[in-house]
Amino acid sequence: MQCERCKNNVATVHLTEIVKSQKTEKHLCEQCAKEEGYTIKTHVSLQDLLTAFISAHDDAEEMAGVKCPDCGMTYVDFRSEGRLGCPNDYEVFREALDPLLEKIHGKVEHSGKLPSRAGESQRKQRDLMALRRQLRDAVDKEDYEAAARLRDEIKTMENIDGSA
Repeated sequence: MQCERCKNNVATVHLTEIVKSQKTEKHLCEQCAKEEGYTIKTHVSLQDLLTAFISAHDDAEEMAGVKCPDCGMTYVDFRSEGRLGCPNDYEVFREALDPLLEKIHGKVEHSGKLPSRAGESQRKQRDLMALRRQLRDAVDKEDYEAAARLRDEIKTMENIDGSA
């Protein structure tokens, strides 16, 4: 979006003013905003925030040699770019991503609603994935009773679906 005042620079300052239920918006570049008397305190991009957050949770030493076999991205690449290269990276970098995602979102699993157009098979697949994750966690914690129960539940769901 171009600056409304000079029409040359990219608008980076977006102002909204509401007076007596009348809304007006201004989109200005930093220079024009300063000339109009608006104080620009700081400009921090989401990329900068993510990079700072990742740096604060420095796992670089233990993850330095980890590389995704699908896209070739290394953990160091992720740290510098702030983005993953492919869906497989969530598994490859899970050890470092889980604590990061938990701090940002409060948990590491998406628990929102599925789109209304999603079919029953997608719901069952999501439930199966959650059960498999719980099974993996139970085995990691050496809670074999819970693991056996989860294993049986997964087998039952797979037999009902006819999927493996």
